[in-house]
Amino acid sequence: MTINSTKIILKEHPFSSHHICLLLPLELKEHYKELVKNIHGRRWSFELMAWELPYTQTTIRFINHYLGEVVRWDFVPKSELPIHLNFNKKAIKTFEKIELKANFEIAVVKLEEVLMLKRYSNSTIKSYKSAFRAFIMHYNHLRPSTLSTQQINDYLLQCIKEKNISESHQSNIISALKMFYIAVVNQPEKVEKLYRPKPVNKLPNILSEEEVTRLLNANDNLKHKAILMLIYSSGLRLGEVTNLQLTDIQSGIKRILVRGAKGKKDRYTLLSEKALKILREYAKVYRPVYWLFEGQTGGQYSERSVQEIFIKAKIKAKINQHATTHWLRHSFATHLLEKGVDLRYIQELLGHESSKTTEIYTHITKKGWDGIKSPLDNLDI
Repeated sequence: MTINSTKIILKEHPFSSHHICLLLPLELKEHYKELVKNIHGRRWSFELMAWELPYTQTTIRFINHYLGEVVRWDFVPKSELPIHLNFNKKAIKTFEKIELKANFEIAVVKLEEVLMLKRYSNSTIKSYKSAFRAFIMHYNHLRPSTLSTQQINDYLLQCIKEKNISESHQSNIISALKMFYIAVVNQPEKVEKLYRPKPVNKLPNILSEEEVTRLLNANDNLKHKAILMLIYSSGLRLGEVTNLQLTDIQSGIKRILVRGAKGKKDRYTLLSEKALKILREYAKVYRPVYWLFEGQTGGQYSERSVQEIFIKAKIKAKINQHATTHWLRHSFATHLLEKGVDLRYIQELLGHESSKTTEIYTHITKKGWDGIKSPLDNLDI
């Protein structure tokens, strides 16, 4: 699919009548990627190099409201659409496996087996498989083990020039290819000299304390408020808050045990007095059994549901429309730093392996700025 560089393009899905494709050009990624990620049910397709969106009234309303000025439709949407997709997840998985299978799908299976033996996370396995499958489907008539370094570079170059893939996407493809050619078919010479893109050093986005206050007060639902308060007050990732068990809340010593976080590491973080108070009220009403936050029918609360809670709260609070739940984690770290907390403690609370990762927050804090004047203010003009 070719991307028009001036507009976000909406196309019909080539395989599914229940989805549409959104093509986001590189020039618009910085401003619109996080907004697109807030669309309910969206998923990235490495095979199509596009966002797959549910073909529903909800999606159309979201696009018209938030993306209307920069969107170009390559087809006319149906007038009668379901509000949500109601077909089961098993049907979606079947569609993905059957419609987008490569000729040499066995290579993807072998890659998956290696990743499982190395105990990679499910999300990493899924990401590597998708990137690798897209690559071998590009050369669908050739056995992957016969491809050359030049053919690998040709594919990467085409992805960069024609599909405007990001630096992180390029790096992900390279990681998947290296895993296959080194660990699966023992051909390390084909990938040892691949060019890794220079990493982009972007500053994290944060909310001010006043914006966080408005966001948290925008929630009337006790469970929803407790979730967002916990994310901000403890610096949790999205998956970390949904993975919390009742026993992880250690109220006696005011701390939270975060199990199997990024890098498969456990850590402790803060348990706020105010968050604990809300949690106790929530527990009395909802009576969770195992997971701290459970769905309506029991079981673990979904990450998608947390994102929906955040979207509704940010709209009601009228804060930055591009904000995501991860901004609360960045805000937690920055606000602690501005209050004089040592960077080493913040690193421990966030679970960063390297202090360099935590040091990025020193570039966005306003601490000490009040005493600094621009040299222009000292000129007699």
